[in-house]
Amino acid sequence: MSGHSKWSTIKHKKAALDARRGKAWSKLVRAVTMAAKHGGGNPNDNSRLRLAVDKAKADNVPKDTIEKAIKKGTGELEGESFEEALYEGYGPEGVAIMCRVVTDNRNRTSGEIKKIFERGGGSLGPPNCVAFQFSQKGVILVSAEKASEDQVLEIALDAGAEDVRSSKVVHEIRCAPGSFEAVKEGLQKGGIEIQSSDLSMVTQNEIKLELAGARKVMKLIDALEEHEDVDAVYSNTDVPDDVIAQLSKE
Repeated sequence: MSGHSKWSTIKHKKAALDARRGKAWSKLVRAVTMAAKHGGGNPNDNSRLRLAVDKAKADNVPKDTIEKAIKKGTGELEGESFEEALYEGYGPEGVAIMCRVVTDNRNRTSGEIKKIFERGGGSLGPPNCVAFQFSQKGVILVSAEKASEDQVLEIALDAGAEDVRSSKVVHEIRCAPGSFEAVKEGLQKGGIEIQSSDLSMVTQNEIKLELAGARKVMKLIDALEEHEDVDAVYSNTDVPDDVIAQLSKE
């Protein structure tokens, strides 16, 4: 089970939603715009856009805001000029970290991301210094309170999932990107509530962290995710349930 996924699950439960909503909506809207820019404005023909729109709707972003974001991406409406960039580096304990951003000023964002890495005890590296360790997968999280491991295993594997990793907190389902929609649909038809779903970057070579190391790494990841230009952060952490439980109390 990915420690980063478990930590994100608990952190989001603890977060004050209203205080974070404005920033969250801004990131979701940018994701919609970038998806439309790269693949067109029809969600039926653009799986990336469909996923971005679904995530925006799940966070209650207004429909007209989503529609405007799509039109900005396709050029039907004028808007800021954004570009995507990927930053890679290492955190405390030698953890590999990738950080995807959507920015209107690459130079500014690059300097700020570099400072966050350094303040967090890590270092920003050159392109592909850690990316070679990761591959894209569909990642679906189901709360352990909502379904048993056996239920999730049976339905997810039948729908095309490659792997299910369960903890006391969540079941993490991984699948090939091409099977992502089918696995989600299979779970929903099976009456299993999905907590979150995304196309993510994952690795099989995870680094197991004890409390002190996990505290440092998660602090760095949190700082990166707080940056307004950061769209997603990926890491190769493996944090045991008991360490996650201790972190959640701090």
